Amino acid sequence: MVAALTALGTAGPQLRIHLHAALNVGCTREEIVEVIMQMSAYAGFPAALNGLFAAKEVFAERRADGRG
Repeated sequence: MVAALTALGTAGPQLRIHLHAALNVGCTREEIVEVIMQMSAYAGFPAALNGLFAAKEVFAERRADGRG
């Protein structure tokens, strides 16, 4: 779902929810960033950038909450 929502480029809130879910089930930050970066070839660089900004927000939120 992370890849599909990143490819849409306009589903920021939904992407953030799925990023939290991916982290909750054991995906690493590195794996998530790699998936998003791979989408730049298929969906374009702007969509991938939107995905990276969403991931950055989720990672910062989880650090602030003490979840890593």
